[in-house]
Amino acid sequence: MSEERNNHVLSAIKAYGKNLLGFIRKRVKNDADAEDILQDVWYQFSALVNSEPIEQTGAWLYKVARNKITDKHKKKSESLLDDLFGSNDEEDTDTSAFADLLMPEETTPESEYMRNLFWEQLFTALDELPEEQKQVFIWQEMDDMTFQEISELTGVNVNTLVSRKRYAVLHLRDRLQQLYQEIITH
Repeated sequence: MSEERNNHVLSAIKAYGKNLLGFIRKRVKNDADAEDILQDVWYQFSALVNSEPIEQTGAWLYKVARNKITDKHKKKSESLLDDLFGSNDEEDTDTSAFADLLMPEETTPESEYMRNLFWEQLFTALDELPEEQKQVFIWQEMDDMTFQEISELTGVNVNTLVSRKRYAVLHLRDRLQQLYQEIITH
């Protein structure tokens, strides 16, 4: 029986490994982070396969990968929300209510669902951006790099980077506004 499970893990790695790594790479800062997350996914998969069967292996793997990516970026959520939804006086209470829903003191199935929904929508909206805007936003907001560090890394002028991030934020605000309104009104 153990040999059968090992074969199942190996066949899953062959079938999904390359595409899963590509999926993760698009959503994290560098290859090392992507490989760490992928390793965590495979570890969790092998532990679960040893205890119970998984019916839809691909869907399960991508869901776990998405959750691992979310966990990595979770610490940046609060400043990210402030940046995405602004902080003008009228909407301060709405933004803090949104942050409270996404980052409650106690984790419940509902709060976990909301958090995952937010990150899923954010990643979808990020994928719609031109690569330069997306990358500046990720480096600045999620990887905590300064514009100066990004400029030194890419050779692009700081003002150009600021402009790219501004366009990214405007797009993300627009795309996430509907989710924001639905969460706040419910």
